[in-house]
Amino acid sequence: MIAGNRPTIAAGFARALCDLAVAKGAPREVLLNRAAIAPEELADPDFRVPMPRYVALMQAAKELARDPALALHFGEAFTMDALSIVGLIGMSCQTMGEALEQIGRYGQLVIDIAVDDPLGRRLVLQREMGQVWLVDTRSDPNAFPELTESSFARMAAASQRKRAERDFVRAIHVSHKAPSYRDEYDRVFGLPVVFESDRNALLMADDSFLSMTIPNSSRYVFGVLSARADALLKELEAATTTRGAVERLLLPVLHKGSASMEAVAAQMGMSRQTLFRRLKAEGLTFEKVLEALRRRLALDYLQAGKVSVTEAAYLVGFSDPAAFTRAVKRWTGETPRDLKRRMLQ
Repeated sequence: MIAGNRPTIAAGFARALCDLAVAKGAPREVLLNRAAIAPEELADPDFRVPMPRYVALMQAAKELARDPALALHFGEAFTMDALSIVGLIGMSCQTMGEALEQIGRYGQLVIDIAVDDPLGRRLVLQREMGQVWLVDTRSDPNAFPELTESSFARMAAASQRKRAERDFVRAIHVSHKAPSYRDEYDRVFGLPVVFESDRNALLMADDSFLSMTIPNSSRYVFGVLSARADALLKELEAATTTRGAVERLLLPVLHKGSASMEAVAAQMGMSRQTLFRRLKAEGLTFEKVLEALRRRLALDYLQAGKVSVTEAAYLVGFSDPAAFTRAVKRWTGETPRDLKRRMLQ
């Protein structure tokens, strides 16, 4: 399933990639401008970033950080549990087999792209002619090789950290051509790498890695995280609605105070009348969606207590603080300052 008919990735990945590039000398503001990503979009690691923007961020990061192998280094630098709730769920499982199963179940929360697996799993264990493969099943395996690089480097780094007396991975297969930084693959993986393969996959020694236990696993933590992940999945599925698509387009421009139905319809590739009809079918109008989004974000900003009332007004598109005060009072019966003070107490 692709949220809103467009591939997306969790904002935690975009933020970590940006942080790594900045640490290597790339200017943060230039990076985000190149990718058309607003800084506030990266505040919530579970927010969805459209894949074209993530791709643009990766290309800009490689250029500005002067590191053509940045995707490999990104995989090395960040563990899955540091980037997504899905990684935390995997760490709370008892065995690698259970972790693989749960990553398949919640994989859309990491990256929501088209895959060939009928169950919607991106990573699938396949047995062929006595060989065991962990295969990336995304539908366009040659698109965006950096996604393969960062994903496999992350798995390789995790495998090396947990390696016991034997190696579970024999070789790395990738469908793209060998890049100019071919030697960096040898350093990162320490394994034979086959380029221009018919698949993006890890060739495993056998399937005994599935029974490998995960230290410090917790059924309690697993239950808590799974409940949160289930709620996020529902939100992701809801994003396939017209309302969800409109909200995603409004978020980056909300602070400008100039969001219009015409502009949003044009970005969605439809006329204003078509967008009006689709929202009406969901019992909504553009004005109601905009109002509800402003209300939700305004209350989040005020309750978090990390921005001033004036800053909150700006972030949700109010150029006049008095108008923002009237809106918050209409929504909650309290002024922004009273609401913020009460929530902080």
